[in-house]
Amino acid sequence: MRWALVKVCLAVTAMVVIAFAVPLGLVIKEMARDRAFSDAERQAATIGPTLTITTDREELTRAVLSTDPGGRGRLAVHVPATEPGGTRLEIGTRRATREDVETVGRSGRASIAEVRGGSVLLQPTALGSGGIAVVEVFVADDDVSNGVGTAWLVLAGVGIALIVGSVAVADRLGVRMVEPAQRLAGAAQDLGEGRLGTRVPEDGPAELRSAAAAFNSMADQVVQLLANERELAADLSHRLRTPLTVLRLNAASLGEGPAADQTRSAVEHLEREVDTIIRTAREQRPQTQGGPPGAGAGCDASEVIRERMGFWSALAEDEGRTVRLAGVDRTVRIPVARPELAAALDALLGNIFRHTAEGTAFAVDVHHSGDAVLVLVSDAGPGIPDPAAALTRGASGRDGARDAVGSTGLGLDIVRRVAESTGGDLRIGRSVLGGTEVRIWIGLDGGPAERTRRGHRVGGRDGKRQRRSVRGRNAESPSSSGAGSDL
Repeated sequence: MRWALVKVCLAVTAMVVIAFAVPLGLVIKEMARDRAFSDAERQAATIGPTLTITTDREELTRAVLSTDPGGRGRLAVHVPATEPGGTRLEIGTRRATREDVETVGRSGRASIAEVRGGSVLLQPTALGSGGIAVVEVFVADDDVSNGVGTAWLVLAGVGIALIVGSVAVADRLGVRMVEPAQRLAGAAQDLGEGRLGTRVPEDGPAELRSAAAAFNSMADQVVQLLANERELAADLSHRLRTPLTVLRLNAASLGEGPAADQTRSAVEHLEREVDTIIRTAREQRPQTQGGPPGAGAGCDASEVIRERMGFWSALAEDEGRTVRLAGVDRTVRIPVARPELAAALDALLGNIFRHTAEGTAFAVDVHHSGDAVLVLVSDAGPGIPDPAAALTRGASGRDGARDAVGSTGLGLDIVRRVAESTGGDLRIGRSVLGGTEVRIWIGLDGGPAERTRRGHRVGGRDGKRQRRSVRGRNAESPSSSGAGSDL
């Protein structure tokens, strides 16, 4: 495209230069010829006054030699015989033929004749005696073409400069058009090869800027769709862990026998397959995340927690676990979608059953403190030796705090996203029951940006006062314990 544009511009400019330069050069040549013969006519006219006065040879000779062309041998005077039988006078060097001179004398009209080395102007002049003399002025070829060569060189230089300049401008315009198009094509190829972070600078002509903006928007949409798809696969797979836990517990109560062993083996195999799906989805997750969970939605936290605890309490009764639930006797509206909060609770409670021994007690407490809701999930298990590593695993989906089978770290990430979507956070600590306490801090003032503007960001001065007040109430209530498990 770039070279095609250059070639088109070169052809157009060359045609324009030729169309104007060639006629102009011919005009200059004709003007130089006209100027040379006009000078010759003026020089021939200088002899006219002398011829009207006298036809004496000596007088005419002196008059001819006194002129510039006469002194250079370029002026001649042809005087016909004034009397019958008289002689013709020829003063100066004659170059024209006698026939041309006689023809001009008879016709009385000036004429130009070609001679060796140039041309001669034959100018008729009236004599005082009534005859007609012919003045001959020689015009050399150099005089006719004087200045023409220089003018043609100037025209050629101007034409070449115009052509070079137009080619340079066309090349720059071509680069400005081609480079953005090449970047757009390369970015499309990179995106097709799986490099989802590829974007195109929005520069160049307006059409290419629009195409680049459309490409970037498309790439963002592709990344967003892939992120949503993989997150959905991971979340759905993790939510399958809840019924799998029930199946595992039921299989454990089947006793001994080939059928019971096959059932337990099938449940374990299904758990491993679900874990593989979760790990694969987490490892392939692109950097661009989806929107905050539950954005633009809300639910009653107390209602959701009561419902899920009703489900898990039945399993806890089968395993002899003590369950404590507090703070759900009144409506607590939070800016989190109902399915997201349910998934977060199932992730935490399911892992209590999975990674603590039967008979281990656990509790769930809900505290509402003005502009935030604190959900505490605690257990009386052995706890998590390295909470920081567990949080890191929850964020990255890799290397957990324990090497338990089925531990992917996605549970913590589900809970983290629920909390951070409201401007809150997730903490792991030691519970009063002796196990681990998971604190889910859910903000009620909107997302992180709004909380930052209002100075209520978690970890700030106001957040610390709220947490101290919550901890003070927790110390007075034995139910304030934590849910610890390998999430």
